[in-house]
Amino acid sequence: MARKSVHPYNEPAGGWGALKALGRALLVQEVPVKGAVTLSRMNQPHGFDCPGCAWPDPKHTSSFEFCENGGKAIAWEATAKRCTPEFFAEHTVSELSGWNDYDLEMVGRLTHPMAYDATSDRYLPVSWQEAFQKIGEHLRALHDPNMADFYTSGRTSNEAAFLYQLFVREFGTNNFPDCSNMCHEATSVGLPQSIGVGKGTVLLEDFDKADCIFIFGQNPGTNSPRMMTSLRNAARRGASIISFNPFRERALERFQAPQAPIEMITLSSTTISSKLFQVRIGGDVAALKGIMKVLVEADEIARATEQPEILDWDFIRGHTVGIETLTADLKRVQWSDIERQSGLTREDLEYAANAYMKAERAILVYGMGITQHWRGAHNVQQIANLALLRGNVGREGAGVCPVRGHSNVQGDRTVGITEVPTADFLGRLERRFGFTPPTAPGHNVVTALEAMIRGEVKVFFAMGGNFAAAIPDWQATRAALQNLDLTVYVSTKLNRSHLVHGRAALILPCLGRTEIDIQAGGPQSVTVEDSMSMVHASGGRNKPASEHLKSEIAIIAGVAKATLGDRSVVNWDDFVADYDLIRDAIEAVFPIFQGYNARIRVPGGFHLTSTARERIWTTPSGKANFIVFEGCGEDPPQSDDDYIWLTTIRSHDQYNTTLYSLSDRYRGVFGQRDVVFLSEYEMKKRGLQEGDRVDLITQSTDGAERVIRNFRVVRYSFPTGCCAAYYPETNPLVPLYARDPMSFTPSYKGIPIRLVRSSVAEAAI
Repeated sequence: MARKSVHPYNEPAGGWGALKALGRALLVQEVPVKGAVTLSRMNQPHGFDCPGCAWPDPKHTSSFEFCENGGKAIAWEATAKRCTPEFFAEHTVSELSGWNDYDLEMVGRLTHPMAYDATSDRYLPVSWQEAFQKIGEHLRALHDPNMADFYTSGRTSNEAAFLYQLFVREFGTNNFPDCSNMCHEATSVGLPQSIGVGKGTVLLEDFDKADCIFIFGQNPGTNSPRMMTSLRNAARRGASIISFNPFRERALERFQAPQAPIEMITLSSTTISSKLFQVRIGGDVAALKGIMKVLVEADEIARATEQPEILDWDFIRGHTVGIETLTADLKRVQWSDIERQSGLTREDLEYAANAYMKAERAILVYGMGITQHWRGAHNVQQIANLALLRGNVGREGAGVCPVRGHSNVQGDRTVGITEVPTADFLGRLERRFGFTPPTAPGHNVVTALEAMIRGEVKVFFAMGGNFAAAIPDWQATRAALQNLDLTVYVSTKLNRSHLVHGRAALILPCLGRTEIDIQAGGPQSVTVEDSMSMVHASGGRNKPASEHLKSEIAIIAGVAKATLGDRSVVNWDDFVADYDLIRDAIEAVFPIFQGYNARIRVPGGFHLTSTARERIWTTPSGKANFIVFEGCGEDPPQSDDDYIWLTTIRSHDQYNTTLYSLSDRYRGVFGQRDVVFLSEYEMKKRGLQEGDRVDLITQSTDGAERVIRNFRVVRYSFPTGCCAAYYPETNPLVPLYARDPMSFTPSYKGIPIRLVRSSVAEAAI
């Protein structure tokens, strides 16, 4: 593990630094040879899909199509280390609760089903039959199916997710809190009101045709590194790339492509962003309004002087409604408000607007810096507005591009993981399987946690993920988890959630994406959907980490049979034996998957058609809608100048809650995570020096104290009135009430806090 230090990292993103880091990861996981062989099969025809990010692959035909963090994900999964019953016999849960998250996952792959024993405070081995029986007993004992919540993480395949929702709906509830609720739910809720679909409208090849690419609140070099190839190619052919981010992220500045021998040999790199604007936290909508205001005013001048129009009026008149209301709002907003809220000057936004005006085709990319705010869904709609003004939807080389996080978080939604199912979907499910599914809306993550706090939920079942670490407001929400009768996690490695458990608890170890899945019908493959709605097959080749592992599909079927028994109308054993049968059922319920089994056997898979990409608007108005955002602020105003806005971030050596190390190479932080990034101005304002220790205290409105202590101040270029610290360590600062009212997405990217010098002594670093 790296020694604690803070020093600048001056190399480009990618390059030799990435290769060295990947090599170290393979050595740490003790798989230098096996890991390299496994990487050669990732994102390839007849191979497996990367279990990391959801960025698409170029037709799955590249000989070298993985990135640094994708490689780390493989090393993490293919590790030679094992978390065995002997390990659990040596350590109580109370002891393990004092370990940090990195050390927990570094124990290695789980090998046996385990059940918590309160008498010894240990997890003890249990048979699969006993585990399924215990789950079934708890679920059948509930007097209302809605007293159970069924969580889904983005690693779950289409087949497993479909079978999961089938079981849960036959059980009788729509309680599907999902990892998407905590990240891109604002997209799923906000975009349909604008353009009729809750997904992006671009394909990977559109990046080869775009004249201009805007990036809002997205750090591709860490969160979706394979995107850097598309950005590098666009920059090298002259496309303008305009980035809006509080950090000057290294990958948004320059990138050295490991796949480019000349760049590697000459130690050269490619400049990515034509301009990188350090927007204030919560200032993206103000920036977007400023750009749109420039466009509207320039268009009025152009039309008055009989010059070419700036706005695409043919598209606007033929395909949209609401332009008059939008332009009226843009005329009312004052530049002083735009500049104050965005932290950018009028000249900055005019530069961006002029680049957008000149582009015949533009792509608007965004990430969780847009969605994880108090008004996240409205934020998304302003990006849609900007695209619609110049007809940049339904055109090659143009469109809206939300960058989803986990590998199949979008696919899970497509095949039925939703707490608010449509009547049409439920009707098709009933016709295919012959039972009447529940119609009442279920729980999302926030409402599930609120129900747990009220004592209305007794059982929590999770398909993957690290729920206890990912959720906000730990003081209240973790206590609620510990009051449950039963918690169950389907997992590959030990994590924090196994230690924040109910009175009874089970850990069910499953196959990883890289491992061969052999059932009665022979070797099986699963499918996933990427950020651009491409669906392709994934089949592991590695020997499973333990002979006791089951596939997610087999686990779901085992739980379903133990819970529903003879009253189930589903032949679960047939589905486990042959995953083609699951895909046939998906096709029957979702006609968009027509020819499913045949189409996934074509290298590269197939695209799920986006109606918006075809300029078919499935909105109530039958057209795309311009939607007004009142004011300029994404987050509630604060009157006390002593408070500062906190945004939570990932380190470069992190994927979601998984830590590959305690370092953050691109930001120059090594061997530590208890840091807060602060500008020189904000440090002087508070009388702080780099290395000082501070407590972070939320400006709560409900009277609860939310504080994390003894964080080290790190000087970093950052906008005035803003700071940043790592997720999930800062999740205790995020109140459960701090969420978007439309999508219920927690406001991880905008929390008002106070910095107070810590009274806790810390040894010099």
